[in-house]
Amino acid sequence: MSFAKKGYEFLREIGLGPRNSGCYVNGAWKARGPVVATLNPANNQIIAEVVEGSLEDYEEGMQACFDAAKLWMQVPAPKRGEIVRQIGDALRGKLQQLGRLVSLEMGKILPEGIGEVQEIIDMCDFAVGLSRQLNGSVIPSERPNHMMLEMWNPLGVVGVITAFNFPCAVLGWNACIALVCGNCVVWKGAPTTPLVTIAMTKLVAGVLEKNNLPGSIFTSLCGGAEIGQAIAKDTRIPLVSFTGSSKVGLMVQQTVNARHGKCLLELSGNNAIIVMDDADIQLAVRSVVFAAVGTAGQRCTTCRRLLLHESIYQKVLDQLVDVYKQVKIGDPLEKGNLLGPLHTASSRENFEKGMEIIKSQGGKILTGGSVVESEGNFVHPTIVEISPMADVVKEELFAPVLYVMKFRTLKEAIEINNSVPQGLSSSMFTRRPDVIFKWIGPQGSDCGIVNVNIPTNGAEIGGAFGGEKATGGGREAGSDSWKQYMRRSTCTINYGNELPLAQGINFG
Repeated sequence: MSFAKKGYEFLREIGLGPRNSGCYVNGAWKARGPVVATLNPANNQIIAEVVEGSLEDYEEGMQACFDAAKLWMQVPAPKRGEIVRQIGDALRGKLQQLGRLVSLEMGKILPEGIGEVQEIIDMCDFAVGLSRQLNGSVIPSERPNHMMLEMWNPLGVVGVITAFNFPCAVLGWNACIALVCGNCVVWKGAPTTPLVTIAMTKLVAGVLEKNNLPGSIFTSLCGGAEIGQAIAKDTRIPLVSFTGSSKVGLMVQQTVNARHGKCLLELSGNNAIIVMDDADIQLAVRSVVFAAVGTAGQRCTTCRRLLLHESIYQKVLDQLVDVYKQVKIGDPLEKGNLLGPLHTASSRENFEKGMEIIKSQGGKILTGGSVVESEGNFVHPTIVEISPMADVVKEELFAPVLYVMKFRTLKEAIEINNSVPQGLSSSMFTRRPDVIFKWIGPQGSDCGIVNVNIPTNGAEIGGAFGGEKATGGGREAGSDSWKQYMRRSTCTINYGNELPLAQGINFG
């Protein structure tokens, strides 16, 4: 059996075929659910077929994963780090093919697809170093002959539910850290990017097999909402990481909290770039184009609102409109294209509906605003002049649509930035130190990511990634995000013969 298109033959190099089992459970590939076709968003033609998982597959895989956790948590952390190092090396060996697959199945341009896989490699490197630094604290005790200390122990199993826009990078943020922390992982990838899920899992499974470790340490399933719901409800999973919309994330959080589990949420963003009157305009324009057009506006960190100081408003806007008209749209695998398709046909329909809503709320379309007539899901990058008070501005339209608005004072700009329900990323362009420190301080941006003179997107893995308010409050990747994947115990040890009590209490 061969692929429908000759250009898809590279998929065999990463273990994919015309029909694929979508579940890796208990160390074996199997699936008993429906057969689905995965589509190329550039032409809506079938790439390959995938047999999705059933709830029976989930239960078999989850029980094996739960059992494997008892073994994996006893492996010394640096040894676990060595396994993650080998996963990174396996990814390096297939960087080009995996990046091409991300571009083909998700729709982002090839440099972004390769960059996404590189991000997981970077996370592997970070996690290897972290495996020797999962340090607790020694705390002075007020009691004689007593010692207090903190111990960090694995949770057991971490559930990871990822979205289509970063079909493998978000797994890397979570799984690399979870594994070195001593946890097993059960992963449900996005239902519209199953080939990425399968290819990634094959690489991880190969490393586990090479090291004579149970494959069930890393369990993955392709499937729909019923698999995600099973993960959210499962008491064997102490921590669930979910990436997706604020609406669905709230439902996941309520389900997990109802069983007293923990959630790590990466939800919607509605990110603003503020350009002050002293800004480097050329730098700002380049940053806005990347932040608003990159990944066809389907990043959670995409710039959706542009706030321009009134004194430079028209100058920046004219330059921006001119650049937008030159953006090359087309097949994301072809060199030179900057804007690929939206991920699905329904995304394209939502873009068209969004344009009608924008017009009904007084928005003025300066460029773009229409779909590209083709077999694929292409749309024109769009700039809209609109009031910051319009209801549509408060929502996240997952497309390359940029709302432009004017401000007079720094105070007004910060108020507009903070006026939306979401709180993921933000950026300001200025050269003035006093403005910079106001922006990053307690009366500045209320977002989890607060940048200066760079775009809202393209975060490095060394810092904690996540946002506030309706973005969910989760933190993944770098800094001390690892602490969410472990259980902290405060331990007090009495090595003497007396029993003095804290706070000087005398109990008989």
